[in-house]
Amino acid sequence: MTDAARLKATVYVGGLENAVNQKVLVEAFMPFGEIVDVSLPKPELPSSTDPHRGFGYVEFESPGDAKEAIDNMDQSEIYGRVIKVAAAKPQKTTTEGLGSRTAVWEQEGWLAKYAVGQDNDTATDQPHVTENDQPQDPMQGLEKLDVAGPQLV
Repeated sequence: MTDAARLKATVYVGGLENAVNQKVLVEAFMPFGEIVDVSLPKPELPSSTDPHRGFGYVEFESPGDAKEAIDNMDQSEIYGRVIKVAAAKPQKTTTEGLGSRTAVWEQEGWLAKYAVGQDNDTATDQPHVTENDQPQDPMQGLEKLDVAGPQLV
């Protein structure tokens, strides 16, 4: 199975109680189809005593089973807590977005989206000029707005 197909068949399960383990997730999601894998990411801090980070992933055999699980299990309750079930998103690399060690403007995606050409830099530095070669008055057309309240016509 390709990575894209695996991602479509994987659901994110958030808001999990610490007592939830892989066996509980398998039993909860088994009615929706064949489960390939269940993962509960461990806390990053070695001093943490939590068994997982409060969320997990359930990978199904087919994307249709994953959709069925999302439709039926989102906002349901496990161990007294309401869980969030949604389609899993691709994991970001450490070189993208917030938390990366690269400045945001040095990332390819940001530069492609927000880069300004040489022509646009000089155009914004000059005041707006009309066809008479006179700068336009920014207050033009606001003469009748000095009276507060409704105006009778």
